Amino acid sequence: MTLNLFAGISVRDLAAAEDWYRRLFGAPPTFYPNDVEAVWQLAGERFVYIQLRPEHAGHALHTLVVDDLDATVAGIAERGLEPAMRETYDNGVRKITYVDTDGNEIGFGGLPA
Repeated sequence: MTLNLFAGISVRDLAAAEDWYRRLFGAPPTFYPNDVEAVWQLAGERFVYIQLRPEHAGHALHTLVVDDLDATVAGIAERGLEPAMRETYDNGVRKITYVDTDGNEIGFGGLPA
């Protein structure tokens, strides 16, 4: 089975959200399918997009598992964003959560070595 992902995040202010997600992902959007969306291709056929939908903003909960959590968090800090929460689960998995200006939660997880 091939697994592709196109995960959406509703926002109130597209320009402000685009700036925040540029800093989170360390790159500008990969493309703009229309005037109310911006899309980042994170890997292969795995995409995250923001969409101007003020009435739905603030309810996203996404977690991305990365190979090097410490390097990811350091890079995000260099771009001016700090985590809202840091967790370590009983099995050693760590999760670092960021919260955008609308209250959407984007976590980065790292598997134990």
